[in-house]
Amino acid sequence: MINILLIFVGMKRAILYLIPSTLGDTPAEMVLPNYNNEIILSLKHFLVEDLRSARRFLKKTAPQIVIDELSFTELNEHTTAIEMSDMLRVMEDGQSMGIISEAGCPAVADPGAEVVAMAHRKGYKVAPLVGPSSVIMSLMASGLNGQSFAFNGYLPVEAPKRAERIKALELRTYAEGATQIFIETPYRNSQLFDDLLRHCRPSTMLCLACNISCRDEFILTMTVKDWAAHKPDLHKKPAIFLLGAGLQLYK
Repeated sequence: MINILLIFVGMKRAILYLIPSTLGDTPAEMVLPNYNNEIILSLKHFLVEDLRSARRFLKKTAPQIVIDELSFTELNEHTTAIEMSDMLRVMEDGQSMGIISEAGCPAVADPGAEVVAMAHRKGYKVAPLVGPSSVIMSLMASGLNGQSFAFNGYLPVEAPKRAERIKALELRTYAEGATQIFIETPYRNSQLFDDLLRHCRPSTMLCLACNISCRDEFILTMTVKDWAAHKPDLHKKPAIFLLGAGLQLYK
């Protein structure tokens, strides 16, 4: 058995911080602790999903920060393993780094997991900071099973495959009692919503969570049958979809 104490003793000095960013226009002070600012101000190197949004986020959370003194490297779905390894080179000199996604928590429904895994392999400490996660916040507010759940990312774009996937996820909610969580590109929200009404049982519980933590936040859970009579406007709104069998089925 590996001696865990030896692993920690041998861990390198530099730290890879996972820095949550605000969702939408949410004021930073509403969702981020002051400790995050202290960490941000201590860093000079950042891996970011989107350069412009990262710069705006840093100025919003720490107005005194000097952007021109910072180093930014973009990290997205096109970044190769070799490029990721190069990104971490500054940590060899003991310099800590931060990862910032475009919205919410890095490495959760956003790029970053591969770099985090690489940091573990290289012996660097990984430190997740507190901040908003639309996935977890939607589950908290849904009234669906928070003891057993799965995040499924994006569903297939092709209609037949998406219908098949929706039916499979719904079956899991009834067979296992596990809440099934997924997302869609905002401009395709309405199509996904229509497919959920078309392919799910009328009694299945569906939660829609839109613009989480923002001024126009909307979170509501109803049966698919009830949603059919109250279709919301989801076009171009960041949304989380949750399917559940209803609490009475897994108590």
